[in-house]
Order: sequence, then C-alpha cells, then structure tokens
Amino acid sequence: MRKQQFVALLYGWIIALGLILVTSIILALLLQFTGMTETTLAWMTLAVGLISLFAGGLVAGIKGKEKGWVIGAVTGAGFTFFTFLVQYLGYQQGFSLEQSLHHAGFILAALLGGVVGVNIIKSET
Repeated sequence: MRKQQFVALLYGWIIALGLILVTSIILALLLQFTGMTETTLAWMTLAVGLISLFAGGLVAGIKGKEKGWVIGAVTGAGFTFFTFLVQYLGYQQGFSLEQSLHHAGFILAALLGGVVGVNIIKSET
C-alpha cells in the first residue's frame, strides 16, 4: 500500500470516528433532556453510523484518488476492527448477529463512499 493510500485511510478513519463521537454526544444530550426513547435512539445511531462511514469512505476515496472500493472497504473494515477490539477487550463480549449485520452495512457504506469519492475526483479532472 502506497503512502498516499495510507494517509487517505487515516483521513477516512479520523472523519468517521470524529463524526460518530460528535453525534454520540449530541444524541446522549437529546436522550437526557428530551422525550426521546431508546428505540428511536437505536435507529438514529444506525443512521448516524452509516452516514459517518459513508463520509469517511468518501474522504478516503477523494484523498486516495484510485481504487476507491478497496480504500472504502478497508476504511469500513478498520472501523469495525477498532469497534470489535474495544468491545472485546473492554467488555469481554463479541459481536452479536445484529451487530455483525450493522457492521456489514457500515463496511458497505464506506465502500460506496470510497467509490463515489474516487469518481468525484475523476469527473473533475
């Protein structure tokens, strides 16, 4: 993997994790101070995750400039691996079937973002 692609992956991971962190704080405040239910929160966190991973893949694709599907997939897989490590090492729990399906969706969203990001760059040049 070239240095440019590795830097693109880092940008993608930082964007995805940053967006998820900021929206997690906002959702926690909404849950605390409004009448939002935990069921609504579950759907909103799924949507936030998909959008954040798409944005991370998009940025990685734009920065990487080629092989967008690979960069996007690795961005999503890296996020999933990080999440698994935190959950497994911190809480001694693996992924449930539902979590595995969510993370498959996250990887696909990042993959799609990477493809779109590379094609945005290709269409401008």
